[in-house]
Amino acid sequence: MDWEAFLAPYAQAVEELKIKFRGVRKQFNHETSHSPIEFVTGRVKPLASILEKADEKHISYDRIEKDIQDIAGIRVVCQFVDDIYRVVDMVRERNDLQIIIEKDYIKKNKDSGYRSFHLIIEYPVQTIRGEKKVLAEIQIRTLAMNFWAINEHSLNYKYKGKIPTDVKERLKGAAEAAFRLDEEMSKIKKEVQEAQRIFHRK
Repeated sequence: MDWEAFLAPYAQAVEELKIKFRGVRKQFNHETSHSPIEFVTGRVKPLASILEKADEKHISYDRIEKDIQDIAGIRVVCQFVDDIYRVVDMVRERNDLQIIIEKDYIKKNKDSGYRSFHLIIEYPVQTIRGEKKVLAEIQIRTLAMNFWAINEHSLNYKYKGKIPTDVKERLKGAAEAAFRLDEEMSKIKKEVQEAQRIFHRK
């Protein structure tokens, strides 16, 4: 298989989606006092990781584009928990993509403590051979959730998915602390936003 050609539409989808979400952020900053989007990142899963996942899940190579849903990944990071649901609502209203699956790991977090809102979308990419629809994953989370998830990912990589029990427990405690931080910050959201408005005007 020509993997470079296979991955090209995913790379295009990531770049286009990053531009679109950053455009939304810019519009909010221009027209209102608060943007629900703090920043946006994106990546295409490395080929080695795709093939490793396919082998682990016994996915044949001709089924990869259907059965691996996070080859293209976008991360939208927000300041507050209710901003996440605002972004989700905005994505639901878009007509340039279709939501296939929604997973709310905030209301029901994973056993590890992981929290985030995941959307699996189908996104149309225009190629020289016509339109190609690719699957992409959008993760929407707060700054605190993002900080926790980045560290958990690093530990999973270090321990090859088998994090020692004591470290797991500390991670779980850290996840709860991060969520408590989000809850406390939500209580003073209006004050934070007013302070940001004053700073922005200056």
